Amino acid sequence: MVAQIDLGDMRIEVLRKDIRNLHLSVLPPHGRVRVAAPRQMSLDTIRVFVISKLDWIRRQQRKMDAQEREAPREYLDRESHYVWGRRYLLKRIEENAAPSVELRHSRLGLQVRPGTDEARSREILEVWYREQIRVAVPSLITKWEPVMGVKVGRVFVQRMKTRWGSCNPESQSIRLNTDLAKKPPECLEYIMVHEMAHLLEPTHNPRFRSLMNLFMPQSQHLKDELNRLPVRHENWDY
Repeated sequence: MVAQIDLGDMRIEVLRKDIRNLHLSVLPPHGRVRVAAPRQMSLDTIRVFVISKLDWIRRQQRKMDAQEREAPREYLDRESHYVWGRRYLLKRIEENAAPSVELRHSRLGLQVRPGTDEARSREILEVWYREQIRVAVPSLITKWEPVMGVKVGRVFVQRMKTRWGSCNPESQSIRLNTDLAKKPPECLEYIMVHEMAHLLEPTHNPRFRSLMNLFMPQSQHLKDELNRLPVRHENWDY
């Protein structure tokens, strides 16, 4: 169930869920405000909570407005692309052969068939990014499962607009954003630990924060790193 609260020029989206605490998010790209609230909580109570957080909301919206954005990609020669936090210049190669992607020194080689358009070029590169994450994840699971005392079922990698990852504790499955392959490797590790911690605590309550501080004390630094360029969206939920 979705409701709305209007505070002057600010509209807050209220989502009712089977949760015990309020969760406030400021979402990209324009600073949309969303509150996840317990189903039985009154709108007046939620309104008071949001009013108490107005200064924080405004700060997050100003950060979002001020943050430089990565220019849209056209997949042309010498365009900047990022792989595991490093910048590479694209080298577009048109050949009558199967598409491929290759890293070589400071170049990211994108081989496509003649006449391949922007949408298809993006798709080829995103498939490659997904594969980089799939290759990196098993060693992280092997590292952290015995430390955290959890068991990961399946990991899915997909394009996600507003989240870096998600976890379904019931199925023990984790979903990861393809764009994590553009960030430094330690950011992927942070998100994996974050989602694995949800296998112990499904919500972002004090117990969850304590678990993150225990397993990854540097998590705030990594969270900040995630919200820097080159990726065009930010996630204020983490």
